[in-house]
Amino acid sequence: MALAAVVAWSTPWHLVEDVPPPDPALDFTPTQILRQLAFRHELLPWTTASWVLSLLVPLAVGFSPLGRRLYDVVKLRRWYLVVPVVVAVVGLLGSVVTLPTDVMAERVMRRYGLSTQDWALWTRDRVVNWLLMTLALTAVVVGLIACAKRWRRWWWAPAAIAAAALVVGVSFAYPVLVEPRFNHFTPMAAGAQRTEFMHLAAQDGVPVRDVLVADASKRTTALNAYVSGFGSTRRLVVYDTLLKDAPPAQVRLVVAHELGHAAEDDVLHGTLIGALGAAFAVVVLRLLMGARLADARRAAMVLALLAVATSLAAPVQNLVSRRIEARADLHSLRLTRDPEDFVKLQRSLAVTNLSGLDPSRWRYLLFADHPTPPERIAFGRTWGEQHGIVVPPLVQR
Repeated sequence: MALAAVVAWSTPWHLVEDVPPPDPALDFTPTQILRQLAFRHELLPWTTASWVLSLLVPLAVGFSPLGRRLYDVVKLRRWYLVVPVVVAVVGLLGSVVTLPTDVMAERVMRRYGLSTQDWALWTRDRVVNWLLMTLALTAVVVGLIACAKRWRRWWWAPAAIAAAALVVGVSFAYPVLVEPRFNHFTPMAAGAQRTEFMHLAAQDGVPVRDVLVADASKRTTALNAYVSGFGSTRRLVVYDTLLKDAPPAQVRLVVAHELGHAAEDDVLHGTLIGALGAAFAVVVLRLLMGARLADARRAAMVLALLAVATSLAAPVQNLVSRRIEARADLHSLRLTRDPEDFVKLQRSLAVTNLSGLDPSRWRYLLFADHPTPPERIAFGRTWGEQHGIVVPPLVQR
């Protein structure tokens, strides 16, 4: 009830009224639309297969005798030594099973010019990701079983508190512990652009110590920026590809969008919702497993239930995320008062990143954590009209 109340109360449901239905044909040429469709036609079968397989592996192991057999095969005396091995093996099995589909997806990304990394870096990223996921899931599963062994009946209460605290801790530490494992960050070089960004932040009343540049170009040609962490670990990060390839006015809009996230403390807000969600998941686990969780031989079943919970939570998480991203778009429009460049930016990002312009409904619900580019364009154009700034379609008919 607390989770539902916080989500309902804190999510920005109403931002700009009378936004028309999105129409890609207003701002994207037929060639651009066909290229995006061709890319997704080639990519989505592989990414969808990877997603299905990554879900089926823990389900097949956890909800069958394989999970207990795997536990029994590991000849270690202490349960808290066996469980990490089970978690690592299940994760490794998932990585191996999805390897062919992931390779094919990477080949498509390279063929369309989105991926610039070599196979060594691609492999390294997969290994690092497996290690980090193994560490995180091991902490979760060992902690849950330990609570169930210590407090047979009321284990869910301390476990829920611990799960919420873990989410907060990981979110706080993520920028300094995890992000550097994948990218190198350097302060933006002194100059007119950095001065403008810092001035924009000061004008917005958002304390920003520095703007960091990520060396994303070693992996991708995609354009992006983001805010992560909160408190002393909060950082504003801009991809080097964005600084290199986007016009200054559009980069300014991207930074204004990210300042919107910082001004609203969206990372902290998302962290608190995630903490409540983790506590809720523990309560559901208590209803499903009860005191049986104290049996460490059910570790694989816990992994399976976590996989199911993650998939079921995705539509709600994405719905909230889309509204928060729309609020950050509104913040950037209010700060820059430049809906014309906002519309051009959204088209440029979509064309460069080959973003889906009109995804299927189920894919939109399960995977879209941002509004589609045509939705964002319609949003910006409507805001402009309401403030006396008419932005004509970018495609002349």
